[in-house]
Amino acid sequence: MADPELVRYTLDNGLRVVLAPDATAPVVGVSVHYDVGFRSEPEGRTGFAHLFEHLMFQGSESLEKLAHFRHVQSSGGTFNGSTHPDYTDYFEVLPSAALERALFLEADRMRAPKLTAENLANQIDVVKEEIRLNVLNRPYGGFPWITLPPVLYSTFPNAHNGYGGFEDLESATVDDCAAFFDTYYSPANAVLTVAGDFVVDTAKELIEKHFGDVPHRPAPVRPSFAEPLPTEELRGEVEDPHAPLPALGIGYRMPDPINDVDGYLAYLVLAGVLTDGDGSRLQQRLVHREPLVVDIGAGAGLFGPFEARDPDTFTITLIHPHEVPRERVLAALDDELEKLAETPPDEQELRKVTARWTASLHSEHDRLVSRTLALGSFELLYGDASLVYKLADRMAAVTAEAVSAAAKALRPDARAVLVVKPASEGNNEQ
Repeated sequence: MADPELVRYTLDNGLRVVLAPDATAPVVGVSVHYDVGFRSEPEGRTGFAHLFEHLMFQGSESLEKLAHFRHVQSSGGTFNGSTHPDYTDYFEVLPSAALERALFLEADRMRAPKLTAENLANQIDVVKEEIRLNVLNRPYGGFPWITLPPVLYSTFPNAHNGYGGFEDLESATVDDCAAFFDTYYSPANAVLTVAGDFVVDTAKELIEKHFGDVPHRPAPVRPSFAEPLPTEELRGEVEDPHAPLPALGIGYRMPDPINDVDGYLAYLVLAGVLTDGDGSRLQQRLVHREPLVVDIGAGAGLFGPFEARDPDTFTITLIHPHEVPRERVLAALDDELEKLAETPPDEQELRKVTARWTASLHSEHDRLVSRTLALGSFELLYGDASLVYKLADRMAAVTAEAVSAAAKALRPDARAVLVVKPASEGNNEQ
């Protein structure tokens, strides 16, 4: 079966465009991905990339506050935005007749968002409330994506809290916002994606009409976030006043997601072999046979796979009863990893994982919003949106030996272990 049609080109101002026509339903998805995320924010400005995402919804030089919301919703559409380690995305999904409206709205705020002291103060309060809700007042809030990186990594871009500290958020100024916009929100640092029911030539005309005159600014030089691999086990701990049980967050470095895609995919398969379903290795050993934990998960990426450049993190999280010593949990985990490193999974175990992952991928990309966002992020990170359509076949080609080699790399002397202590545990050691 041939890959779906993709049209890729670049405007004179540097904006990269991906068109993915699909007439099966009378809807269209529009997204803009900017090459800036948590890892790009400056020291002393934790949470700034996410704060700026909020500001992009607060009006523009030509539209008043909340106008974006009103224009999309009155068309029967939905919209949102999100911040990731290495990019920030914005999207709308609307009836196909409203394509031009979505293009106008995205071009309008790419040209000049409304950056005012009032909007900034308001959105700082909104973000602080979001942090209270999702992190500070929730059991295991920020675990492991906020709390594990400072243990595994040593540089500010990789280790800091991307949600932001209140002090850093409160010290942000309108001048900071303007400088951030000028640096990162240029068309040359962005990808526009249109997917769904539209005519390619018509879409090209509308894109040129609305985005063609957005002034060019050079894309910033993207720094490397590389740092040395751990050479010994790294330990850290946090106290969680809301957690009912102790937890462990374990982080390992992964192959380069961009330049070693197949090596990276082997870790995705490994995550499935370890924890995907009741028949998985760690579920069987740690939940059912012994049992040592009440919840376990493994995965590629702190937010999920394909959301970051190198370095990226393989995580294993475990929540265990008070009476189970954490060192016993770690010993059982290491034992299962050693077994997998010595004896590759059999064909049936491997195919079960890849078939489930492929089915999930196809189901996700049946949703227009997910497909639009995936095409945009892959064009931005990999320079190739079509890789989205090749992932299932490349996943199916991962060998048992590659999974075994990935397990072998998850050594105690190459990991970070974060201990989450409930407040009731205090300083009692296990």
